[in-house]
Amino acid sequence: MKLATFEITDFQCIRKSNTIQADDITCLVGKNESGKTALLTALYRLNPIIAADGKYDVTDDYPRSAVEDYNQAVEAGETSPAIVATATFSLAREEIQPIEEEFAKGVLESSHLTLRKGYEGKLTISLDINDRVAVQSVIASAQLPKELAKHFASTSTFSDLKAACQERQEKTEQSETEHISQLMAILNKIEEAGGLQLYIYKTHLMNLVPKFLYFDQFFLMTGSENIDALIERTKSDDLKKSDYPLLGLIALARIKLEGLLDPQRTQWLLNKLEGASNHLSKKILDYWSQNKNLLIRFDVRPARPGDPEGMTEGTNIWAQVYDSKRMVSTVLGTRSRGFVWFFSFLAWFDQQQRQRIPLILLLDEPALFLHGRAQADLLSYIEQELKESHQVIYTTHSPFMVDTKKYERVRIVQDKSVDSDKTLPLELDGTKVIIDVLEATEDSLFPLQGALGYDIYQTLFVGPNSLVVEGVSDLLYLQTMSALLDSLGKTPLSEKWTITPVGGADKVPTFVALLGAQHGMKIATLLDIQKKVSKL
Repeated sequence: MKLATFEITDFQCIRKSNTIQADDITCLVGKNESGKTALLTALYRLNPIIAADGKYDVTDDYPRSAVEDYNQAVEAGETSPAIVATATFSLAREEIQPIEEEFAKGVLESSHLTLRKGYEGKLTISLDINDRVAVQSVIASAQLPKELAKHFASTSTFSDLKAACQERQEKTEQSETEHISQLMAILNKIEEAGGLQLYIYKTHLMNLVPKFLYFDQFFLMTGSENIDALIERTKSDDLKKSDYPLLGLIALARIKLEGLLDPQRTQWLLNKLEGASNHLSKKILDYWSQNKNLLIRFDVRPARPGDPEGMTEGTNIWAQVYDSKRMVSTVLGTRSRGFVWFFSFLAWFDQQQRQRIPLILLLDEPALFLHGRAQADLLSYIEQELKESHQVIYTTHSPFMVDTKKYERVRIVQDKSVDSDKTLPLELDGTKVIIDVLEATEDSLFPLQGALGYDIYQTLFVGPNSLVVEGVSDLLYLQTMSALLDSLGKTPLSEKWTITPVGGADKVPTFVALLGAQHGMKIATLLDIQKKVSKL
């Protein structure tokens, strides 16, 4: 089951987002304050992996400029509680087949399931069902005598069929009673579920609907926690966001939380934690090009009087990052935020993935703390490790998080009301999600322009074999001479070489250093002999 489209309405800065197409990987691009986080938050609460997060609050979440008008309209019965998130999922053939086996082929008129939730807090579902096909299939499944089946054949809804059954029961002979009772049992089972749509959903689809896993900077591990306090927060269902990755890692080590306080053997505990941290460290280093010398280590020790506030009693767990190059360990929380983000995400996600729950990942500004090359690492991780099993929706305002080979994944998020001094009509107010670049503002387009400019530079003036020259005139001379040699049947400049003008001899060393840092590139330079460049 895949998310096909979603739409957000009447939530924070969003009045109506427009319908958003979801791909295997969807990139929401927009400037700060455009509403990207609000979109992910509203979608997450529709079916969150943390059940307690699945609520919309009118006071906190309804657009503040209209909230009192809305409250009064609801109290007066003039409007129903607003729907916030609407998501449509496409069903795979293997998900439809069991439904058709219970009823009949054609019972579903489309292969889509729609979920809705709003301020009322109730999840509603919609399926396109052919009621007549469903009714006839139920009649057939009851294996009625021909005359009795013929009697019910004209009914096209379940309410009509039930009424016909009740009427027939009052007049029927003893021989038909058992058959009608069987048919009534099927009808009652469907009615008890809340109708045919809910019966199909609860019986065949509910466990297949993906949960949303939302991850942002507030989920980062702190690097040290008091285990006694963590146990109390778990029991009282009052966990901090930073607790979830740590709990994921402890579960990954196959240790119960209480087992950290009273292990049978110290070495057993250390081995378990080391195994889990090694598992995650290997995954990180596959895609973390910034420093390949890092390893994660966890240690459990009794609290000391000089430990941080809240950790002076009981037992503490410490996350250490060991740098094998510098031969030093530092607390995880003191490392780069980008590395901590990567490790924290993997710790929680890997543990959730092992529960075999269908997941859709919502990553809010995952590149916030990452260097440009590390952002490319993250894109590779999403493409190679996540896409096959999970849809991913992420937000960004960084050009390096836009895959220039897959612009069709990009959705532009903008809020024109932020930049306008005038009050916009309702249909234009608030956050909108668009795909037409002609409708986008200059600020909204900036990440795409940056990504496109970088890509053009890489492909137009840079290649695997780059001949660095001073300026455009050198480029024109070389191209002209090469073409002339070719026309005379002599050897021209090989097409394998890309001529790269850099705007002056004084810029050549910088460009050579920058280009040379790219893996697998061959670089040659062609310079005029001048005194000022003799030291290059």
